[in-house]
Amino acid sequence: MARYDGNEVFDVLVVGAGIAGCESALAAAESGARVGLASAGETFSGSSFFPGTWGLGLVGPASEKDEGGFVETILEVGRGMALPGLVRALVRGVAPAVARLEERGVELRGAARPEERDFIPCFDRKRRSWHGLERASYRTATEAALRRAGVTALPRHELLDIVEKDGCVRGALFARGDCPTYVAAGAVVLATGGFGGLFSRTLTMPDVLGTTAAVALRHGARLINVEFIQIMPGLVEPVRGVVFNERTFRYARVEGLDAPDAAELLDERGGHGPFTASLPDRAVDFAIAAAGPHGAAVAYDLPETLPEFMQTYFDWFEGAFGRRPDAGLRIAPYAHASNGGILVDERGWTGVPGLFACGEATGGMHGADRIGGLSSANGLVFGWAAGRAAAQSVEKGQAPFHAQEAGGRREDLLALRRAMDEHCLLGRTAEGLGTMARLLDGLDEKNARAASPRLANATLSARALVTAMLARTESRGAHHRADFPDEDPAQARPLVVRLGADGRPVAEPLA
Repeated sequence: MARYDGNEVFDVLVVGAGIAGCESALAAAESGARVGLASAGETFSGSSFFPGTWGLGLVGPASEKDEGGFVETILEVGRGMALPGLVRALVRGVAPAVARLEERGVELRGAARPEERDFIPCFDRKRRSWHGLERASYRTATEAALRRAGVTALPRHELLDIVEKDGCVRGALFARGDCPTYVAAGAVVLATGGFGGLFSRTLTMPDVLGTTAAVALRHGARLINVEFIQIMPGLVEPVRGVVFNERTFRYARVEGLDAPDAAELLDERGGHGPFTASLPDRAVDFAIAAAGPHGAAVAYDLPETLPEFMQTYFDWFEGAFGRRPDAGLRIAPYAHASNGGILVDERGWTGVPGLFACGEATGGMHGADRIGGLSSANGLVFGWAAGRAAAQSVEKGQAPFHAQEAGGRREDLLALRRAMDEHCLLGRTAEGLGTMARLLDGLDEKNARAASPRLANATLSARALVTAMLARTESRGAHHRADFPDEDPAQARPLVVRLGADGRPVAEPLA
């Protein structure tokens, strides 16, 4: 791909270069737009290319006849939080997305023993169409396609703000090191991933900053379902920041889990990677969390022959780290993927003229819990839809608007991230969330003097999460309130977050 020369004006600027961003850039380019693909890290980054896991799953309906049933299951798993129109668009879009990948030359792995229970996706009740999405193959084939399409890469561009004039998006402001850079464009697609970067214990790449929600809010977009952040067990020994294979729970003994039905709980817990407050096996995660940051010890009693899904994990683990998982592990709760984000329609439009979003940065197509493999599907389906819609929304060849540059020094966000670990993972309470809000107040007061857009974006995004977590006074799916441990049927509706007149987030039921 060509590199940005500092002067080019784009029809469409895509921010984020994981799967959703790459698909969006390709779709916009194939629609005739001049496209820039910016990313805080290198191109082909974000959660899609996180090396701390053994692969990406991609699920869809087993057949055209299965589409209706799959939609019903996603809505059921979402526990009243997913939007039916977005769910239907997601399910309908998976088969065309797979066809595009195969036509591009991306290798999709199938299951050798698909009858094994491990190929039932997390939280699902039956087998679907399953593919293993090979990262290296995706990168090779997609890089060639982006080059052919004339997409220009802008790596190491950290988003600070969207630029508007006369109510229309006219580009974006980035940080390149300590240098602010304005990039002109007729439409912007946000594909920057979820909220993982707001936590210190997170299972994502460092370029997933978690701050784009603040940018979208300031320009009139709304957020949905942001309290539902997937909390996954991850390793703290022998290595840190690596996803634990939940399927192995059924052969495991977990330190601190002393319940009489521990074996049954572990077997059930092996059916889904993220924590859920909506099933009895949440007791497993509570035991892991009780062990503290140093983690709970895990030991195994393994059969002679491992199921295929587990054997793939064991082989990957031994190749990556030089030892087998059954040599001993310690695990702790980590922030993982976000089930909520910027509210969009079926085209990825945010409701703000010229501003689109896709992938894990968005919400509404998932609910309180999310079926495994649908995050990849979301990036592929809505990435393509947002790119096409963005290209169709712009007047080609418009003159650039030269924004006034606004800088700001990089702040140390370690205190914010550690506090988010303490108060906004498992066991949320009004007291802890209130403590988090006061810490954010202090950071905002400090930033009133320092004027760092990075810190301002981080505190506003974190405040949006805290606001939604406080407003949902129940436990449902990925959201657990220790002071409200039960599900409340009266709260079976999504919360949206917008900015109030005072510039602070307000959470309210979706109308």
